[in-house]
Amino acid sequence: MEQSLLNIGFGSSVVADRVIAIVSPNSSPMKRLKDEAKEDKRLIDATHGRKTRSIVIMDSKHVVLSAVQAETISQRFITLKKNPIDSDE
Repeated sequence: MEQSLLNIGFGSSVVADRVIAIVSPNSSPMKRLKDEAKEDKRLIDATHGRKTRSIVIMDSKHVVLSAVQAETISQRFITLKKNPIDSDE
């Protein structure tokens, strides 16, 4: 069974089927979510030292930080869902 990988920027990817939400990091609830994930050691920083521009929430309760805009990652996610990998290959 092949899994579709969602490019979240700068060589980092997550399994698309495990993504729950892609959000902007600027609101207070998202900052709180990020802080709680860091405390619980569920935070994954994929920004490679760049500014956090989006947060990807996974079904494993991990919170992934990305330096790519949430809108860009959302478009990539939609494209993946419209064109899934052909499992017969």
